[in-house]
Amino acid sequence: MTELKQATHKPSECASKLIPVRDALDILSGRWKIPIIISLSFGNKRFKQMATEIQGITDKMLSKELKVLEENKLIKRTVYDSFPPIVEYSITPHGQSLEKLIDELRLWGLQHRKKITGK
Repeated sequence: MTELKQATHKPSECASKLIPVRDALDILSGRWKIPIIISLSFGNKRFKQMATEIQGITDKMLSKELKVLEENKLIKRTVYDSFPPIVEYSITPHGQSLEKLIDELRLWGLQHRKKITGK
């Protein structure tokens, strides 16, 4: 990361960095969105598959988060014409663009855990 300039930057420079980061955090914030994206990065899933795979999430919360991720074009919901209807979720190319960011978060998390716990 580049060294931060002290008192030599303009407020507009700060805002130009803060606004897109805030936008990203607004979309990805919370406990469940990134785990859902990670789950779908391993392949298309049905609702119950994700509910089982993502331990601790309730059906109500999974439903809510899936809607938010779909609205933000990170995942796609496909309903198949069958009886009973089959609904499958998949990650979109836009959602796949988060792979590098998620991997960097994973690496940082490993380093942080080691620094804090010594393990």
